[in-house]
Amino acid sequence: MATARDASPERPQYWVVPVVRGLLAVVPAVVITFSPNHSPELGLLVFGIWAVVSGLVVGALALRLLVGRGIRSLFAINAVVTVVAGLLALSVPGGLAFLLYLVSVWAAVTGFVELYAGLRSRGRTAAARDWIFVGAFTAVLAIVFLLLPPDAVTAVGLLGGYLVILGVFLVIGGLSLKWAANQTADGPAAAGAEQQS
Repeated sequence: MATARDASPERPQYWVVPVVRGLLAVVPAVVITFSPNHSPELGLLVFGIWAVVSGLVVGALALRLLVGRGIRSLFAINAVVTVVAGLLALSVPGGLAFLLYLVSVWAAVTGFVELYAGLRSRGRTAAARDWIFVGAFTAVLAIVFLLLPPDAVTAVGLLGGYLVILGVFLVIGGLSLKWAANQTADGPAAAGAEQQS
């Protein structure tokens, strides 16, 4: 008999969340990659727009498709922190030091929250391994930006690199969740058909 703790914290359609999140991350990565200007202003603008859009869209989808109250709360925190970081990036005039500080704080908070969500959900959902990876990867970004020598080209380039790796990983992870769910759903139906024949 399954307990509430053993229940999966997400609906079957949850795979949409990482796919959308990944696609949203690829867009600013492409902008940074093909822009000859790697100034702190570009970094703040791209990060700000991405954070606001991603925080709102992914936050709304996650709240709709996550059913566990504790996990929903953690992803709601991440959505709010991401939107606030995006608004600060777009509204506060700042240079390289502000970009490094803002991305470091955002990545530390959201990375550790997502890592905690993944560790807490191990054994209950296949999405937990993706949450662990993304949380750890984002926390590493926080450390890198904190220790980074003050160089705008490197900082903005690393932000673009983070977003492209994040985007590709999440799209693949989301599609893997979808295919795994389809195989699980097809398994009992196929077994039932074999027993009837």
